[in-house]
Amino acid sequence: MSTFQAPKGTYDLIPPNSATYLAVREAIAAPLKNSGYGYIETPGFENVELFARGVGESTDIVTKEMYAFETKGGDRLALRPEGTASVLRAALEANLHKAGNLPVKLWYSGSYYRYERPQKGRYRHFSQVGAEAIGAEDPALDAELIILAHQAYRSLGLSDFRILLNSLGDKECRPVYRAALQDFLRGLELDEDTRRRIDINPLRVLDDKREAVQERLIGAPMLRDYLCEACKAYHEQVRELLTAAGVAFEDDAKLVRGLDYYTRTTFEFVHDGLGSQSAVGGGGRYDGLSEMIGGPALPSVGWALGVDRTVLALEAEGITLDIPSATAVYAVPLGEEARRVLFRSVTELRRAGVATDFAYGGKGLKNAMKSANRSGARLALVAGERDLAEGVVQLKDLASGEQTPIALDAVVDEVRRALG
Repeated sequence: MSTFQAPKGTYDLIPPNSATYLAVREAIAAPLKNSGYGYIETPGFENVELFARGVGESTDIVTKEMYAFETKGGDRLALRPEGTASVLRAALEANLHKAGNLPVKLWYSGSYYRYERPQKGRYRHFSQVGAEAIGAEDPALDAELIILAHQAYRSLGLSDFRILLNSLGDKECRPVYRAALQDFLRGLELDEDTRRRIDINPLRVLDDKREAVQERLIGAPMLRDYLCEACKAYHEQVRELLTAAGVAFEDDAKLVRGLDYYTRTTFEFVHDGLGSQSAVGGGGRYDGLSEMIGGPALPSVGWALGVDRTVLALEAEGITLDIPSATAVYAVPLGEEARRVLFRSVTELRRAGVATDFAYGGKGLKNAMKSANRSGARLALVAGERDLAEGVVQLKDLASGEQTPIALDAVVDEVRRALG
């Protein structure tokens, strides 16, 4: 074993489990690629100020969980704790919003980092697939993103998840609610940390998961009672579009999400099989974020779905994804001449799109056939000196054990035929 281990709260993705993670990423990305979203990739670290301004200085993410550091050149950087601020920064920097086709629709996949107390489903390094639609204020866009996430989860076979939905109002009605909530919270017995939040972002107090805090919040004013007519109408349209698409959701008046930039629509995907870490993904509308980070007014909406949590959800429902074997054909040479000839056949098969592997390291027949079976291949190509003298190789069906000689110059066609 190595002297070193993965840092606390992180994990390595290794075969065969890594194939499930890849399949989950692909399943989440598939509906996005089919709906006009282009792929974007941003650096793993950004200027600290991007997250302080965008995510919010009062959030746990910025105050407690962000990996921040100073470079040798004196720059203050942070490992990205979430994707939206980085994607919006990149879109603004590249002037994508000026290309004349709004909304700018982008999807991304990558690793994110938060200094948290590690537990199952909550890691310091985690993987997400996300989507952002930048530059348009339209309830159909909010509904589209929720429907696409729902479609992705359904395509994986998941059924025990729920969609929670709420509206956080806008710059017209939220200040009125904020003042009412602050008045209510100031009358409660709360710890110093929570009291500090009352002044900075009182909505975050509603998001506190501690039972003692939740008990004190009974009777707190509800945002839905303070929504202006425009926000009410907008939210009702989102609800109607989801219902018309056959996507079930639950109204959750306390849902605020853990980031300061959300406005109007906010939503969360929760899975009942995951215990305390039940949120598998979520998102919402963030109409003011562009201005917060120095850009023009660009109303936008997006989400991020946790790959790790989605894999846990699959396990909770007992779902095993049908992942094709990485190898279809395994070549077993017996002798030096066979090594040269079969290696050429392996290269031809790969160029023809057939997943093929080779018995490296000069293994004997018995060990090579064990490797062939372990590889998950359906067929083995076996050749010795006598076979080569006759201009053939043996094509063996690894499930039935049936073996057929095939012409050396027809390997690609014969293998393709055998694989169907």
